[in-house]
Amino acid sequence: MAVPDFEDVVDARDFILPYLPPTPLVHCWGLSRLLGCDFYLKCENCQPVGAFKVRGGVNLVGRLSEAEKAVGVIAASTGNHGQSLAFAGRTFGVPVVIYCPEENVNPAKVQAMRDLGAEVRLHGADFDAAREEVERVVGREGYRYVHSANEPLLIAGVGTMGLEIFAELPDVEVIVVPVGGGSGACGNAIVAKRLNRAVRVIGVQSESAPAAWRGWKRRTLDVEAEMGTPHEGLATRVPFALTMRIMWELLDDFVTVSDAEIDEGIRLIAEHARMVAEGAGAAALAGARKLRDELRGKKVVGILSGGNLPLGRYAAILRAH
Repeated sequence: MAVPDFEDVVDARDFILPYLPPTPLVHCWGLSRLLGCDFYLKCENCQPVGAFKVRGGVNLVGRLSEAEKAVGVIAASTGNHGQSLAFAGRTFGVPVVIYCPEENVNPAKVQAMRDLGAEVRLHGADFDAAREEVERVVGREGYRYVHSANEPLLIAGVGTMGLEIFAELPDVEVIVVPVGGGSGACGNAIVAKRLNRAVRVIGVQSESAPAAWRGWKRRTLDVEAEMGTPHEGLATRVPFALTMRIMWELLDDFVTVSDAEIDEGIRLIAEHARMVAEGAGAAALAGARKLRDELRGKKVVGILSGGNLPLGRYAAILRAH
């Protein structure tokens, strides 16, 4: 697989702009006071599907050959990758099949994929079980398989959020990014290390699903990790080759946070930013709170990667405080 570079991200920005306008970068006074830094949220929850991955979906699906578009695409997803492809499929007239896990699935995301015209098939206990099933059936069904991480065009597409950050805040010092498969961390790191190598890019993962964190720490793909987080955007149990290769080279630090700390991040974003963040979307804030001492006085951007949180879970998190 080719590793995407800065020029690929710039090209992706030009390609996706007619379909996806830039998202807001919001300075949060309350969170800045809480953290002791100038803290901004990159609001990917404002995307038409409520999450950052749509940038990559549009960049990849829109560039398929006419033959590939006619056949369609297939993927595994806990929701946001699938919504991304469903949106892109609707935009470009491409059939889309998404395998989702039967357990711990976000029903709002499943319904959103169906509303966008995708065929959704439920299979297995978690994301990786659904992914393994896709990899078994793809050859038989003939679709173009779109992996959630090992896709250069996806990574280049999601990297466009980094270009938007630097356009609005050229003196940014730290970017904190949630990590599930790692495409968001990779895209932001590719941009940051070209525009200002002094900018630190920090990944955050749930300690209940630490596969990528362990792989990054040990510099190996051969890791065993539990997967118990309820936050589906972070719920992977194996690291992926392309994103790990990029993170090994470009990521400055990588931390884990508890699911309780992520829940608190959801509540704090609701209180101080008046926005809905799903678990993955609040992980950056949870990581920034953990690193508060080293971030003090700096200009920090946290990637609010998505806001697709089931209403019942959101209400329970807010009531628990």
